Amino acid sequence: MATPVTSRGHSGLSLGNFKYPLMLIAGLVLLSLTPRVQGNEVLLASFYGAVAVLLVWLATQLWQAQREGEHFGFFILLRPQHYVQAMVQTSVYLYWGYYWRPVYEHVWLILAQVLFAYTFDMLLSWSRKRDYTLGFGPVPIILSINLFMWFRDDWFYLQFLMIALGFMGKEYVRWNREGKNVHIFNPSAFALGIISVLLIATNTTSLTWGQEIASTLTLAPNIYTFLFLVGLVVMYFFSITLVTGMAAITLFGFSALYSAVAGVPYFIDSEIPAAVFLGLHLLITDPSTSPRTPLGKLVFGLLYGMGVFALYTVLGVLGAPTFYDKLLCVPLLNLSVIAIDNFVRSVKMEGLVNVWKSTWFSGRANIAHMALWIVLFGSMSLLGKTDGKHTGDSLPFWQQACADGVSNSCQRLLQLETTYCGDNAAWACNELGVQFREGRIVERDEELALEYFAKSCELKFRAGCVNLLDSNAVARDEPHELDLRLLLREGGLNLMEAPVEELYSRACDHDWEFACARS
Repeated sequence: MATPVTSRGHSGLSLGNFKYPLMLIAGLVLLSLTPRVQGNEVLLASFYGAVAVLLVWLATQLWQAQREGEHFGFFILLRPQHYVQAMVQTSVYLYWGYYWRPVYEHVWLILAQVLFAYTFDMLLSWSRKRDYTLGFGPVPIILSINLFMWFRDDWFYLQFLMIALGFMGKEYVRWNREGKNVHIFNPSAFALGIISVLLIATNTTSLTWGQEIASTLTLAPNIYTFLFLVGLVVMYFFSITLVTGMAAITLFGFSALYSAVAGVPYFIDSEIPAAVFLGLHLLITDPSTSPRTPLGKLVFGLLYGMGVFALYTVLGVLGAPTFYDKLLCVPLLNLSVIAIDNFVRSVKMEGLVNVWKSTWFSGRANIAHMALWIVLFGSMSLLGKTDGKHTGDSLPFWQQACADGVSNSCQRLLQLETTYCGDNAAWACNELGVQFREGRIVERDEELALEYFAKSCELKFRAGCVNLLDSNAVARDEPHELDLRLLLREGGLNLMEAPVEELYSRACDHDWEFACARS
């Protein structure tokens, strides 16, 4: 129930309410004094710009209230879907950040976004002549956005713009659903979707940490199991099990079918990328913007799985980063909710609509759905489809598949070698140089080959130096010990401290034949 703190419609003006957004803005100013912000001039200017915009807006609202004699206040409304979601998201940050420290370094900026979001949302509500509903609503929106994308410091003002887009979409893009005027889009997904399209169109993904966020989730050991466990909390409270479960089943099924037909994994190193697994637990499950009937939830999850699967290929063909697959689907799915609801109403079979008989489990159908999801995830884990070694973790597997002419395998090999070269694996840089010098699986580019050979040589890989000095050479060598520590990090494990014997045993397990003789 909403608790009114002040009421609307009094004559005159009480300045008391305007001190609250002013306090939030002051908090934003204080955060701008932290070393994290002071260390970058553009980041500091982004804070000052956000403060200036909010102060001007606040002053305008104050002037209008004084002129019109209106008084806007607050209603306190604490919705479980907000604070439970926020606690689950926070647990993901804590676990992930322990293994990838930029997350912890980003905390001050997340806090700044929360202050900005509350102030923006409050002023937006008052500008619409409406009391503000005060609760935890902005917190899960900000945490959700930052779980999938944040801008680098030199472009951080775009982060504030992305937040503003999310709240404006929630306020202005609405429709009538079941007799109520409600927002169409999940606010975080709306903002992420618009920004994703703009970044793809302008080829400016490098302005964000999006690629790193998607790839570093696996630095946390057993990340799939962790997301599964925290996801159960959300499923229990908000009955979204059918959405998550159906999306996962769809992706697992399509991935297995593709692997059976093509002979290689669809997603490079997992059946479902960790960031997608996160998305189907904490991005598509907003109860306000998804279907409410069991059959509707199944259709919603099915469409998300199909959308992610298709977009992964489409984005790859377009040359765009594939991590956008999980983000672009959600706004489109939000638009489909009324159509899904109409479809469900057209179905006359009661058993199909409700999926589970109301008398089973004493009417607690969601518990039954959760039990099935637990069995499904447990089965996938036992089959090695979640955490642990995956077929696509083996570089020799991709080398052989490329040599055999398996569809898409050469492109995947190049993608992996590029990633590992970026991690300073000298062997991978030399291999890339050879690929561009030979021109068998990629267009010949001697200039680019020399760049890779130079990096390999700089990293003290002898074959790279030979290739750099002799334009006719195509020297290759086995990965060195340091290379293996980088090449074998499936699941994001840090192998820098691993004993040499364990390292070579792991390499042998990943099909490196030279390592088997030493393990």
